[in-house]
Amino acid sequence: MKATELLKPGLMGEKAIIVSEEHTAPHVGSGVVPVLATPVMVNLLEAAALAAVEKFLPAGYQTLGTVLNVRHFAATPVGLKVRAFAELTAVDGRTLTFALKAEDAVEIIGEGTHERVVVNVARFEQRVKKKLDSTG
Repeated sequence: MKATELLKPGLMGEKAIIVSEEHTAPHVGSGVVPVLATPVMVNLLEAAALAAVEKFLPAGYQTLGTVLNVRHFAATPVGLKVRAFAELTAVDGRTLTFALKAEDAVEIIGEGTHERVVVNVARFEQRVKKKLDSTG
């Protein structure tokens, strides 16, 4: 079975958080205003992409992020819920493309595109180990 056989455009994933102090820009080192940090929004968007496809991959396969193009254009204060959505829009060999959107209870706060590549985890880990071994 091909690792991407069950992956088709239209698959959707969603993740959500309630913004707390640990999610704010000062806490993660990305600013001084106590609102949702861009790196946290990005993490939530990536988690939504994972939720869209990982359950359809065969055992021993996973996706890894390779390209991310995101705009974060509205602030979200502590206490509001943020939901991130990812829709698989294309499958090109092992490369998956997603449309992303994040929103709070008031408005859309971010959007963009994301690419992930499907990898065989054991082979990937061998390449990482070989790279580490070559530095010693």
